[in-house]
Amino acid sequence: MLLLAGLSYLFFMLGNGILSLTNPDEVFYAQTAKEMIQHHSWMTPYLFGAPQFEKPVLLFWLLRIGFIIFGVSSFAARFFPALFATLGVLTVYRLGLFGFKNEKKAFIAGLILMSCGFYVGMARTVFTDMIFSVWIFLSLTTFFWGYTRIENKGRGILFCFVFSALAVLTKGPLGLLIPFLTIGIFLFIRKDLRFVFSKYSVWGILIFIAISIPWYIFMIGRYRSGFINEFFYNDHIRRIIEAEHFSNDRWYFYPLSIIAVTFPWSLYVITSLFYLVKRLGPNKSTPAIYTFLISWICAGLLIFEPAHSKLTSYILPLFPALSLACADFIYEAPLFKNRGRSLVIVSLLTVIILFLIPIILIFLLPRFAVYFSDLKPIYIFSLAFLTLAFLILFFVIRMRLITVTYLTALVIPLFLLLVPFIRNDIEPYLSSKYACQYLLKNYTINQPILCSKPFVRGVRYYTDSDVVIVNAFGKNFFSPHPIPFFDSDQKVRDFLGQRTVTYAVLRKSSLEDILRPAGKNFKINTLKVIGNEYIVKIESQIK
Repeated sequence: MLLLAGLSYLFFMLGNGILSLTNPDEVFYAQTAKEMIQHHSWMTPYLFGAPQFEKPVLLFWLLRIGFIIFGVSSFAARFFPALFATLGVLTVYRLGLFGFKNEKKAFIAGLILMSCGFYVGMARTVFTDMIFSVWIFLSLTTFFWGYTRIENKGRGILFCFVFSALAVLTKGPLGLLIPFLTIGIFLFIRKDLRFVFSKYSVWGILIFIAISIPWYIFMIGRYRSGFINEFFYNDHIRRIIEAEHFSNDRWYFYPLSIIAVTFPWSLYVITSLFYLVKRLGPNKSTPAIYTFLISWICAGLLIFEPAHSKLTSYILPLFPALSLACADFIYEAPLFKNRGRSLVIVSLLTVIILFLIPIILIFLLPRFAVYFSDLKPIYIFSLAFLTLAFLILFFVIRMRLITVTYLTALVIPLFLLLVPFIRNDIEPYLSSKYACQYLLKNYTINQPILCSKPFVRGVRYYTDSDVVIVNAFGKNFFSPHPIPFFDSDQKVRDFLGQRTVTYAVLRKSSLEDILRPAGKNFKINTLKVIGNEYIVKIESQIK
């Protein structure tokens, strides 16, 4: 466990302040915590000066604590997601020990989870999903601990409810639905539903209510239909019946997402799921851990697949089950002829993919050279990546497949090593920090800043100024913010006509939305272009 904890620091937390908070989501959460501090509020989240009801409060408590400890910074905002990611790895390790009773297999499971590209990405960004998912991990792990060790039944059930309640405080009712649907499917398959009918479940329900419900009662009591309509209908029921991102609303979105986001373990995961399903036998003949993992994956897909709003981050709670199935396959495969052959084939195919990445990168680099001040770090990275791929191939040929596993876990850290060297080139495209610094340093801002929709949260966070959105003929946020939203030429023209000077941070398309209605009545001057953000000064010529 100590080795996994130490590696987790390197994978999740080291250098977490190198990049500024990014648009549009990281600044959303960080700004909410900042405004809670400004309003001296621990119960009501605020955004743009008004109560915001999109997310429950627990993440914002953690962000405030991070700001108290480290000051308001990108590292402070990302501290708790990284810390919880570490806790998630250690939890998977413990679940592997409970289920497989094999320390090496449990370690491999923790290493696979730790080195999944998407898991690392979520550990290093400010979202609810990592913290929410780890509460789910803990809820299901403590239940399984109590189920498989009857002397711990009471504590296992009680802790299951505690962690589920904390998940509900982090993201909402899914914190109850995911673990208890998983448990229900598991106990149904094993014909053991009576396990939960005990005094411990009654106490667990009471504890769940005591932890999770008071904040919701407070918010409903204070804000009534405003909170109910936004939180329960708009952010939960509406996401089931209406797609927030229409291109994601496909039946194959989650299956393809699982393949993509588990890189570099994608092919291992696909193969391991095939063998996991083959493990399933009648009644209780299948070892409990395999039935539990299948139930976990099925529950997640049953919950998320029918909903029209689909995001990759929603399936993060499934990662422990995928990692454990993958570790079981890698460890067990050499003991069986067919599985061993499958493992070798999967390893060779993965090596081919790893070889292709730097080759494609070097081939495409001339097309994108204009975005980088120095290509040397990228060429060095490509050479290092090729070296790693050759090492993995060498050990595949030598049939040292556990060593192959350890080397494959280094793929994502290699990408992380590149970030400090290209930070100044990529950050202007990810964050509004540089644009806001330029604006505040060179101009006096005493009017609302006109922003493109993707930049409005970042501009608010980095300037603390009032903001308005221009998105001509476009749509507002899924949960509209309490700030002016200009979706027509006339609204833009009226806004600009009310002030002598307006400063704006815009995308190129939004700049065109300004030029069209402005006509000869306004003088528009592009002050600077930083990344994909146009910093613009608009002067009214109306007398």
